[in-house]
Amino acid sequence: MSEQLAVLAEGFWAESDAKTGHGVLRFGSRDIVCVVDSTQNGRTSAEVVPFARRDVPIVADVDAARALGATVALIGVAPAGGQLTNTWRDQLVRAMQLGMSVEAGLHTLLADDPVLVAAAHEYGVELKDLRESPKGLTIPRLDLSRPTGIRVVHTVGTDCAIGKMSTALELTNGACARGCKGVFVATGQTGIAISGWGIAVDHVISDYVNGAAEALIDEGATHGDLLFLEGQGSLLHPGYSAVTMGLLHGSQPDVLILQHLAGQTHNDDYRSRPIPPLPEVIEIYERATAAVRPARVAAIALNTKHLDDTSAQQAIVDTAALTGLVTDDVVRNGPDRVLDALFTAIDQLQ
Repeated sequence: MSEQLAVLAEGFWAESDAKTGHGVLRFGSRDIVCVVDSTQNGRTSAEVVPFARRDVPIVADVDAARALGATVALIGVAPAGGQLTNTWRDQLVRAMQLGMSVEAGLHTLLADDPVLVAAAHEYGVELKDLRESPKGLTIPRLDLSRPTGIRVVHTVGTDCAIGKMSTALELTNGACARGCKGVFVATGQTGIAISGWGIAVDHVISDYVNGAAEALIDEGATHGDLLFLEGQGSLLHPGYSAVTMGLLHGSQPDVLILQHLAGQTHNDDYRSRPIPPLPEVIEIYERATAAVRPARVAAIALNTKHLDDTSAQQAIVDTAALTGLVTDDVVRNGPDRVLDALFTAIDQLQ
């Protein structure tokens, strides 16, 4: 039987914490039969979260999901800290009782939870951890060499969960539509759930994050020559800046795309920390990456999900005027303008 996914997002489907579920629904190729969120029961996924491309029913529990034919329960929430809660554990055990396999990208590995391991064995189903780190990672090559003939584009941001992955995927798809050998390089659990490969770098020992980024570029180069590396965290984030810096230095990008949520003025987790004006953020990223390989910000990818069309377009115009860079919302308006700016920046490297 082919996989039929139920996305578990109890109480979170309308929130950015459900980015794993949002991403799989928008960009993934696997069949999704429903979202599980009792607080939105009876609605559809696109009613709650626009721009999803696919619309599936929202049901109250895993029993209802199984009745619709679900064979895999995917935890679609990526909360701060990534810990497994008792509520989710109960849902997962019930899903396994119903014959469903379980998939998750939490820092709490399913395979390390004795209750879940015992249930999987008892009911004959599988546990799959998207965040499990590969063996054999180390620091980058001492000569800092890269595969020849490639270009690396890296999406970076002013905060977490504001669309860096979505922008990388939209740009990848747009580049492929133009005949390029574009490759999306997943660095987090959601990207891995979508693409089927990658490394969740926030689960890697800190000494090896840079080496993991290098390994991802090496692997991506076997698939194509224009790599779109998914960003993680933010240099401005007091909790997650380390993984951001590791990706910047380990991947040695040629071009950066800066992601920002329109209207956001402070870090979402650390409310005391303001987001500097975007020209300052651009300087922070360009100075940080220059320590290993200089790269400039070629365009601004603006997330306008909280704005109506008129306000969104005005925010795009205002941001372009503030930064002097091409600015667009690649989800709302498509990737073409940002891609044009990206290719111009790449041409200037040659």
